[in-house]
Amino acid sequence: MGIAIIILTIIIRLALFPLFQKSIKAQKEISALQPKIKEIQEKYKKDKEKQARELMALYKEHKVNPMSGCLPILLQLPVFVAFIRVLQAGIKTESLGLLYSFVVNPQTINTVFLGIIDLAKPNIFLAVLAGIAQFVQSKMMAPKTAPQKEKNGQLDFSKALTTQMTYLMPIFIVFIGLKFPAGLPLYWTVITIFGIIQQYFTAKGKKQNV
Repeated sequence: MGIAIIILTIIIRLALFPLFQKSIKAQKEISALQPKIKEIQEKYKKDKEKQARELMALYKEHKVNPMSGCLPILLQLPVFVAFIRVLQAGIKTESLGLLYSFVVNPQTINTVFLGIIDLAKPNIFLAVLAGIAQFVQSKMMAPKTAPQKEKNGQLDFSKALTTQMTYLMPIFIVFIGLKFPAGLPLYWTVITIFGIIQQYFTAKGKKQNV
């Protein structure tokens, strides 16, 4: 079962590779545009409609879609929910009779991964590993500078929120991983590691082109 999850995760990641690539590039470009975005927000802070138009013009000028980062996540949600449903009930022997007619019934499913981890039960090691992988990926995408105070003494909200999510999201992933069968954090770990590798080579390629 562990090998099946890894293979399926790789197939999903490869299928969504172009969308993830666009998402990573868009996030990097938006991060680079932050000074101009802040300038527009400050200049038109009393006119939200004008502010929105100027921001959209800025994104259009630099060919950046601020919503491109949401599509890969939305496309993964059905898979994520399906994984939860399968791990909760689908791996039971009595559920194998519900397979499609063109799928050979294996009679039993080996849920022990590497001979030590039962993917049908929660596992603290995989849950923590998934959290660590999520932290590394979030850290790679987070702004390189710490949140700064604005002129009015208030913290930069967007950067502060990003910094908080960098630490809160991994904790959330560990919590979820401890509540559900270990197959779920295995899936999350594999797909996140692929994301880390993709982000690394995308960033490296961008630096070489500069």
